[in-house]
Amino acid sequence: MGAHSKHSHMSHEEQMARSNATFASSSRFSSTDDASQYSRTNGLAHYTAKRRQNRRKHRVLRTIGIAALALLVSGTVAVAAFIANINGKITRGVDSDLLNVLSDTNNSEPFYMLLLGIDKDEERAQSADYGESYSNYRTDTIILARVDPTQKKVTLVSIPRDTMVDMGANGKQKINSAYSYGGAAYATQVVEQFAGIKISHYAEIDMDGFAKVVDSIGGVDVDLPVAVQDPNYTGLDLPAGKQHLDGTTAGLLGRCRHGYDQYGGGDFYREANQRMLIGSVVDKVMGSDPLTIANSISTMAGYVKTDMDVGAIVSLATQFTGIDVSNDIYSGQCPTISKYVNNTWYEICDTEKWKAIMKRVDSGQPPYDSSSDDFTAGVAGSVGQSTVGSSDGSGSGDSSSVTPIHNGNVSVLNASGVSGVASNVANKLNGAGFTAAADNADSNTKTTKIYYNGDNLARAMGVAEKLGLDVEPVKNDGSVSTIVDVVVVIGSDYS
Repeated sequence: MGAHSKHSHMSHEEQMARSNATFASSSRFSSTDDASQYSRTNGLAHYTAKRRQNRRKHRVLRTIGIAALALLVSGTVAVAAFIANINGKITRGVDSDLLNVLSDTNNSEPFYMLLLGIDKDEERAQSADYGESYSNYRTDTIILARVDPTQKKVTLVSIPRDTMVDMGANGKQKINSAYSYGGAAYATQVVEQFAGIKISHYAEIDMDGFAKVVDSIGGVDVDLPVAVQDPNYTGLDLPAGKQHLDGTTAGLLGRCRHGYDQYGGGDFYREANQRMLIGSVVDKVMGSDPLTIANSISTMAGYVKTDMDVGAIVSLATQFTGIDVSNDIYSGQCPTISKYVNNTWYEICDTEKWKAIMKRVDSGQPPYDSSSDDFTAGVAGSVGQSTVGSSDGSGSGDSSSVTPIHNGNVSVLNASGVSGVASNVANKLNGAGFTAAADNADSNTKTTKIYYNGDNLARAMGVAEKLGLDVEPVKNDGSVSTIVDVVVVIGSDYS
């Protein structure tokens, strides 16, 4: 880990201002001067000079990390070969562009690390249209981690991949496209500017490799408050309760969103489960024997890219010995609402709530002021010691509790034959947190109905609740032509 940064004691507001200024002046290397500082030759020279003066300060802790790793294998030659092999894999593709963007930190103060999950499936890897170029991929998972080695606290905050951000010369885009515009370096800059913090370390994992990492530590233990059934997509059929997952099942759970359709906002539950799975891996690794840890590091090297070498990783892990995962890992996500803009669905950040969350995170507190602020609680999984046998994805179970959500896009269609009814309903919903628009139905009907698309049952229930309707929402099977979250058809029985 790098030397103590001259920015370490900046206030949150000063960091935000500095981050915004840096981002605005370097939006994907738009000028000749910008390009030169990010060139591989000049950037590496700058990075080397900047780090050389601090190398001695890190030597002690790095040596401790190497010494700890040396205990995992036998023989000096074996140690050297083992470490060299892993370092060669784990730092592959980390170029001077990324190193120049990352901020220095010392070995004891809190720092931020960007965790990206990149979906590089086999079909893309073998296709002439894809390959190794970052421009062919978008990030499937974006997690900002605040790591506090002294307090042994980790905070994981998910940023929805469809969040709209201003990318300067590239315009307003989904945040997951930053990687395809400029790789790890640009993705890091975009997240820094969005969160108002400085990032010191970076890790990128191939989503398909996550399963192999989990298998290398013998699987993970999770606690699912509700059953997860997703026959049409991931194929998951997991019962509620504590259970042990193998790598394949854990990987599918980290991808699963349609298994939460009845709760609305499936992506948010998917993101919560991803954070939970990271905690489960940490819990398992920290409690494993040395040979298992060595095996997991070796396996991880094949699927993870990071600026941290083996010595830094092991020394950091040593600092976190004894961490209580259930109490010392905080979890949350960026607050957003879905909005249809220029024929595309985006997640729009609630800026004030986001600033409040990041202010809490930056001060070492949990993201939420109250556990009730986390609407995924009680539905998404948590780290748990298994009391049942290993699961391969089979099982059964259901849940009847769905909490209404009061946001989203709603189309109100007047089929009552009474002029102005749909407009009145739309106005009422707009005042309740929804984005609603009124129109006329093709024909009149007696019965008022509510339809929802995809995973928006909770939003449909929120609509029914705010309108005082005793109507059971119906999932749209394609018979209602619409792209909004919820459709309300006002019949003549509406009063």
